[in-house]
Amino acid sequence: MKIGYSFWGFLGPGVVDTPDGGRSHRRPLVDALAGRGHELVFLQADRDRLEAGDMLHYNFDAGLPEIDVLFLEWRWPIPGRNATPCGSPRHTCDLHRQDELLQHYTRRSRIPTIIWDKDRRLPATDSWRQVPWVAVCEAALAPTRGAISLLFPVDDTRLDRAAPSTLASADRPLSLAYVGNRYDRDEAFDRYFAPAAALVPHAVAGKWPEADRWSHVNFLGRLGFYEAMDIYAKALATVLLLPPSYARAGQMTQRIFEAILAGCLPLCPTEIRHAHHFVPEPLLVRDGSDVIGKLRELRAQAGTPAHAQLLAECVDRLKLFRLSEQIRTLDSVLDTLVTRGAAR
Repeated sequence: MKIGYSFWGFLGPGVVDTPDGGRSHRRPLVDALAGRGHELVFLQADRDRLEAGDMLHYNFDAGLPEIDVLFLEWRWPIPGRNATPCGSPRHTCDLHRQDELLQHYTRRSRIPTIIWDKDRRLPATDSWRQVPWVAVCEAALAPTRGAISLLFPVDDTRLDRAAPSTLASADRPLSLAYVGNRYDRDEAFDRYFAPAAALVPHAVAGKWPEADRWSHVNFLGRLGFYEAMDIYAKALATVLLLPPSYARAGQMTQRIFEAILAGCLPLCPTEIRHAHHFVPEPLLVRDGSDVIGKLRELRAQAGTPAHAQLLAECVDRLKLFRLSEQIRTLDSVLDTLVTRGAAR
């Protein structure tokens, strides 16, 4: 099939000043789709070339080419950015472009459409959820009723090549780290991260504006993609901080496999739905005191066979996110949409 893919972000490392969290999983996904024989054309701006100066040799089209399926990474109104008139300061045209694609392909031409609501921004009552030739996917273990679970994928080869013993033997001067932006995470940060940060070497990479309330925390600001990933390689553990809407649905971000594959153990709050699916029991935490106690235990066993075994158990949990599994889900969704289209 020819898939028109709409995303607002990067396929490569991109630029520093961006919140795009898809850089660790988007390119493996689109390459796997191409490997299944699908032809892909990208329908938003080529930000890799325009902003980062990277020539990645993918097919971009600013028009309305003929396609068999429209695949959208869902965009939503952001005041001061894509909700402003074209040409306004700081305006980005991702939302306008998405509206154009939906009107042309989905509404008028009834092209089978997949909406991947990666940020849980599509309301449960949105009319697009009721359109027969539209499938809504969410990166959650307990998605909205009627939606399909499509998790953030991690390449099978990376999982198969993970070496827990080697990762456990690395020097990790930081006891605790967090990579990611502040969005809707204040409560989780207060409860789980901030108490431990007062006691152990740590670092936080990402956009955390107006963070004076945590004056004891070492905020590094936004870093380049590879620099941010290197934080995990220096840290013994991280805490999986989620916005409440993610936690309620069991929607784990890509941070879990970014951390584990760098040898950084993920501590998972028990309030996250299906937490036991994401990490082994020794890494479940209930509050800041629990985080402090776990870090003390983990530091005592750092570099030992017990440390390597715990990392191996974490790698095993990542089978949920295997790229091959997510591609099978997408193939099933595509087959269903095409069958529905043929029946119309």
